[in-house]
Amino acid sequence: MEKLDESKFEQRLQLLALRIPRELASAVTRLLRSGCLLDMPRVKPVVEDPESDKSRLVVLSEKIQNPDLSDIPEQARNLLKQLCSVDVVPYTLTLGYSYWSADHILKQLLPAGVEVPSSFETIGHVAHLNIPDDLLIYKDVIAKVIYDKNYPRIQTVANKVGAISNEFRVPKFEILAGKNDMVTEVKQYGATFKLDYGLVYWNSRLEHEHIRLVSLFKKGDVICDMFSGIGPFSVPAGQKGCIVYANDLNPDSVRYLKINAKINKVEDYIFTHNMDARVFMQTLMIVPDPEAKSQFAAANCSSEETVSANENSMPNGNHNDVQEICQESLDDSSVVNTAKRRQETSNEGDVACQEEDVNQTKKRNNKKVKSSGPLPVKPWEHIDHVVMNLPASALQFLDCFSGLVQKRYWKGSLPWIHCYCFIRSSESEELILCEAQNKLNAKIAEPIFHRVRDVAPNKAMYCLSFMLPMECLKDETEDNVQSVDG
Repeated sequence: MEKLDESKFEQRLQLLALRIPRELASAVTRLLRSGCLLDMPRVKPVVEDPESDKSRLVVLSEKIQNPDLSDIPEQARNLLKQLCSVDVVPYTLTLGYSYWSADHILKQLLPAGVEVPSSFETIGHVAHLNIPDDLLIYKDVIAKVIYDKNYPRIQTVANKVGAISNEFRVPKFEILAGKNDMVTEVKQYGATFKLDYGLVYWNSRLEHEHIRLVSLFKKGDVICDMFSGIGPFSVPAGQKGCIVYANDLNPDSVRYLKINAKINKVEDYIFTHNMDARVFMQTLMIVPDPEAKSQFAAANCSSEETVSANENSMPNGNHNDVQEICQESLDDSSVVNTAKRRQETSNEGDVACQEEDVNQTKKRNNKKVKSSGPLPVKPWEHIDHVVMNLPASALQFLDCFSGLVQKRYWKGSLPWIHCYCFIRSSESEELILCEAQNKLNAKIAEPIFHRVRDVAPNKAMYCLSFMLPMECLKDETEDNVQSVDG
């Protein structure tokens, strides 16, 4: 398509204006404000008089066409004459390219009847477009208009190219306008997140869900974030005083997660990992040999998939010098009672918890969490919540929980699993629950489905929350008996 000609959008309006003494401008506008003044967005009805700095021009509505002002109600006209001597002069208002909205301009440029792509997702200074295939021939002019109408808030306009096919959930982009810089910052619930939108996954539309889930966490809780990304769950959990084990397969996501932990001053609360999610969970549940305390840390760097334990698994360098935490012993009644209490909290207290959570988080912003540091923990003994934010395939990873936890080492209630998934209009919650139970090889008691958002006309994102079934625990009693007999 040929270059955009901005002059084509100029429009001149021939209007009337009143020349009045400068000091009476406010009084005259109050007198004529009911339908007699020019009323257009971003256009002031009182302007400077090019002929004298002692007077002003009050621009009249386009409905006022007679120089004798007979179009103005008689009462207002009489009061105006009593107020001052008035000169009626012609006034030309020129509305150019800069005045019109992106939607107005694109409607003039694109074929009639097509949906105008004037909306977009904003990630810091980046505008993320999804231009349909039939409009790709207009992509450059669309991007220019979006850029012009939103600068300086928007400084880079990028269009997604093709479907997301890589293992890191990161789309490919083509920069169409502005600077070639996808490194940006976003703010959510009092936290700052730095990211390279071309290298990591981010979805601004999930802010409310981030707030909702984190509102269920309590200070001191141990959180396991299996698909952490750059930290939209991990960082606010750390701000709340939770101990977070965060993992992502994308090394760039882990790199920015570490950066964001430092930006938000919670690096002592977040232990980062870079490996497959199943390997991550198995690594956390390894019970170290008491005679070789370094075994657990060594497990984090024994594979090419893992990052250095010293760099990414130990924010304060003392991961092995842990002290035992006194916790309640595991019993079935505590599990059931906790499940009921959590369900009541989820269904009845979401709004109050979220509002309180946001206010508290904002107060903590830009300062360290008020603590001497995180409480030392042993994840193979207790985790409170597991977050599985990979809706396209998180259900497939539930099989890693079967036999993962060793019952004889576990203390306290079993963890809550928050598994995100997609449900199409042709599917049901019962179908998803059945799939989850098949993966766990156990029955889920009191599952909670929370509808997060619609992602397509016939597809929605959900969060399935449940307490890990007791059947998933690994009971080694029989192995010990056989060992003694042998």
